[in-house]
Amino acid sequence: MFTGLVDDVGTIERVADTAAGRELRIRCGYRDVAAGESIAVNGACLTVREFGDGWFAVAAVATTVERTTIGSWGPGRRVNLERAMRFGDRLGGHVVQGHVDGVGEVVDTRLQADAWLVDVRVPDAIGALLVPHGSVAVDGVSLTVNHLPAPGILGLSLIEFTLRHTTLGDLRPGSHVHVEADVIGKFVQRLVAPYMAAGER
Repeated sequence: MFTGLVDDVGTIERVADTAAGRELRIRCGYRDVAAGESIAVNGACLTVREFGDGWFAVAAVATTVERTTIGSWGPGRRVNLERAMRFGDRLGGHVVQGHVDGVGEVVDTRLQADAWLVDVRVPDAIGALLVPHGSVAVDGVSLTVNHLPAPGILGLSLIEFTLRHTTLGDLRPGSHVHVEADVIGKFVQRLVAPYMAAGER
């Protein structure tokens, strides 16, 4: 489990297709990584296979590659990193599972006063779970749904701190991002689905 508060931005050093999947070696600021621990890489929870001083390697299996943008990543790409939450940590973001629900596409970016506004087109299944001022994770970053300007469009307002400490400042129209809806919304949707279906009959 994660909080969506990015604690490092890493750089992909090497990408290789191996028997374990699409393997990524990532340069980072971590010095005490352990084999088998979970690290969210742009919001996708991956398991550390190897590590050294200032780097770790993970592998994404075919299912993960199909559901994310990982298949297009190459050396030099910057990625948001977050290590798994420990009991007793402050939950400053929201509950993030590291399970990418879908890939969104940035359709607009613009500066408004002191905020950088980003509009993202999201799959319908994700759009149905978004509510104004609710929580959403984009490339592993816990964000507030600023507004929903049109069906299937997620409006974000990014503060200067977020732009400096994550990769979201690099987003431009056409960029693709990982989107994870709030897990609470998923459970509510699942629980009420039978009653909604019964009401339609």
